[in-house]
Amino acid sequence: MGGNSQSREVSGPLGTYKVMSGEKENVKSECPMRGDQKSQCPMHAGNETEKINMLNMMPLDAKQQPSPGQPFPLSTDRQTSSIPKADENSNWQYPSEQMFWNAMLRKGWKWQDEMKNDDRERPLKANDISNIIKIHNHTNEMAWKEILKWEMAFHYNECPTGPRLRKFAGRAKDYTPRARIRSMMGYELPFDRHDWVVDRCGRDVRYIIDYYDGGAADQTTGQFALLDVRPAFDSVGNIWDRMRVAWWRWTYKSKDDNSQS
Repeated sequence: MGGNSQSREVSGPLGTYKVMSGEKENVKSECPMRGDQKSQCPMHAGNETEKINMLNMMPLDAKQQPSPGQPFPLSTDRQTSSIPKADENSNWQYPSEQMFWNAMLRKGWKWQDEMKNDDRERPLKANDISNIIKIHNHTNEMAWKEILKWEMAFHYNECPTGPRLRKFAGRAKDYTPRARIRSMMGYELPFDRHDWVVDRCGRDVRYIIDYYDGGAADQTTGQFALLDVRPAFDSVGNIWDRMRVAWWRWTYKSKDDNSQS
């Protein structure tokens, strides 16, 4: 971190974030992405019926309009993810800074409270939202890469074109048996959980993603979370995949221990 850098926590129903005044940022142990329903994070489908502004005959998206009294302008640009949609020949789109801001307001967050916070090191700025979006998008890209590892390792012949994301949901407090067992062993519980359903060339497969606090954020990408991505225990095929990976890890560790002895 730079010697003059200042940080600020931005709290809201979508999470608590610690962002830097410059390009570098850190993150508190809350999730910068929420997937409670299909129109929410980690990305928007972008297939809603568009309203037309009769003044310029251009689409008018209410989610992209500044909120009343908004203290600074926010970008309405949306980044296209690398994650293909299941039902369309296109990829999911991430929310813009303005859409993210409006979503936080709809869930009850009040930016005025951030401005009145006596403990603040500096006022809330547009760059804070920009940093949160970067972290949000990168974390979802990492989750998709982990899913691709499973799919390509075991199901390439079955689905050579690769999986496509059908839907997702956030289940932050619905801890899995795996997470609870880890907690009983002394490890912390995940701060968030997502379930992603992917289309494997006609077959729906559910993946579970547990997000753990990894400490300080990566200074380049903003990545702060450790992801535990695996197929859900809801089908024979998924259980078999999990067993094979467990065997691989155990045999690899045994070989590694023997080589060091």
